[in-house]
Amino acid sequence: MSERIRLAHGSGSGLTRKLLTDTFLANLKDPELAKMGDAALLDFPGKAGDGSRLAFTTDSYVVSPLEFAGGDIGKLAVCGTINDLAAQGAQPLWLSAGWILEEGLPLETLERLVASMSATAADAGVRIVTGDTKVVPHGLADGAYVNTAGIGLVPEGRALGPDRVAPGDVVLVNGYLGDHGMAVMLAREGISMSSALRSDCAPLHGLVEALFGAGIEVHCLRDATRGGVAGVLSEIAEGAALGVELDEASLPIRPEVAAASELLGLDPLMVANEGKMVAFVAAGDAERALGVWHDQDLGREAAVIGRVTNDHPGQVVSRTMFGTRRLIRMPMGELLPRIC
Repeated sequence: MSERIRLAHGSGSGLTRKLLTDTFLANLKDPELAKMGDAALLDFPGKAGDGSRLAFTTDSYVVSPLEFAGGDIGKLAVCGTINDLAAQGAQPLWLSAGWILEEGLPLETLERLVASMSATAADAGVRIVTGDTKVVPHGLADGAYVNTAGIGLVPEGRALGPDRVAPGDVVLVNGYLGDHGMAVMLAREGISMSSALRSDCAPLHGLVEALFGAGIEVHCLRDATRGGVAGVLSEIAEGAALGVELDEASLPIRPEVAAASELLGLDPLMVANEGKMVAFVAAGDAERALGVWHDQDLGREAAVIGRVTNDHPGQVVSRTMFGTRRLIRMPMGELLPRIC
């Protein structure tokens, strides 16, 4: 590790993973923390109960600009926390909201952001039950930062994770990739395009519940935020010690996202999303799972993007439209800073 923290350490890349393992997990020794899941899964202390568990997660949001097409930091904080719980199969219940405010932030801006946070939580059926505020001198917070924690309930029998992934599993995503990262970047840089690209920021627990409600055999879920789909799939392939093969022609990427990515020298698979869930489901349930998502507003453009294989364990490979194969690596640097 470098002697000083760099932006790349916060990108969800290989450097992020090294920072977590070498510094945080080396000192904060807890078996649940060591799993590095989207949320911790905790048994009710001293309760025989019905086999359900608590899911507990926390996250911080430092997006710039604070408001962008399709969302803002208040909406982002609620959606991001809900999605981390949903990726563990949890039904989100309660959130906290901690705001770090920079001296000079217009009160009318703050009121819009808090109102957006409230509306997003209400629409998602989640309560914000505790919080905190701090104010720091001008120049130390870029307007506002938000920290949230979330608690949800995992019903009995739900077990998800890379260890559950099996050869033949099908990989699904619920819609277009890269919208959030590109929308935020274009807003930050003042770049206009012919189409109105918007962030995909949305709570995804309804999509997850729809899969379980239909009896789909779900093996693993992950919301593709920092590091994008490339980062998520690389982590799961490594954790499962299996390979993942993508079909490039099946990847749902908007033409404007592809164009903006090419302009900025980026791979859309490595661009962050805030409303995209990646699901690994049993092969026999793949078509039914796709149909379930197509019936949901947030899954209209869902697609099968790949499969799990015994070949090239620990690696993600994409079959290109030219018939060749491309190795998809874990992002190693900070591609787009301050987008979540």
